[in-house]
Amino acid sequence: MRLIMLDTETTGLSPLKGDRMVEIGAIEVLNRKVLSGDKHVFHHYINPERDIPPEVVRIHGIDNKKVKNAPTFKEIAQQFLDFIEGATLVIHNASFDLGFIMNELRLHGLPNIQNIPVIDTLAFARKKHPNQRNNLDVLCDRYNVERGHRELHGALLDSELLAEVYLGMTGGRQFSLGMDIPSLPASSFVQLPEQSRGRDEQAETASMMQRKPLTIEDHEHQAHMSMMQRIHKESGGKSIWHHPELV
Repeated sequence: MRLIMLDTETTGLSPLKGDRMVEIGAIEVLNRKVLSGDKHVFHHYINPERDIPPEVVRIHGIDNKKVKNAPTFKEIAQQFLDFIEGATLVIHNASFDLGFIMNELRLHGLPNIQNIPVIDTLAFARKKHPNQRNNLDVLCDRYNVERGHRELHGALLDSELLAEVYLGMTGGRQFSLGMDIPSLPASSFVQLPEQSRGRDEQAETASMMQRKPLTIEDHEHQAHMSMMQRIHKESGGKSIWHHPELV
């Protein structure tokens, strides 16, 4: 099973409020072995095309100067899509990172990854260790993963740590069928704006469709039609029900 451990760093918490990625890191794990070498690692700092707030810089250490000459996500998007093709993504708190990635793909009209399989290690850790803290630092300590070199958050470093944590949570490095965590499609973690709008609209019309049909008398219908004709005439023929293209 080909897995891609993935993490991002961002300018804030919400891509829908204008926050963008500043770093993306991913590492390949094949048959429970963490692979090394350029072709097995994807890592880029990213120019977010906006300022990085000082309070966020204190978390990951990536400031405006560091990404000034970095590529935009659009410039590296195809490399990223090629790297993850055919793999299952493993992400700690998948809805966060996928939200940024899928929003960038949407903004630039690039292929959607909503059907790619994803494993959320945070969700799995919460089931395995209920009522406990399950952030990456805590899981590293719980599964004896060395993290002394982690002073700041970093997408590539966190992907490396996640790989070790994932293997620890699922039985170690020895390959065995049934060890891996079941995956879900990326769309299970992220609701894109247009999808959310569609669901809201369906919910609104559903309640209308459940109403009992009104009983209208002939004289009421005639009065309604007369009023519509009057409005159409007084608007100079500009009523929208005679021009559906304006609706």
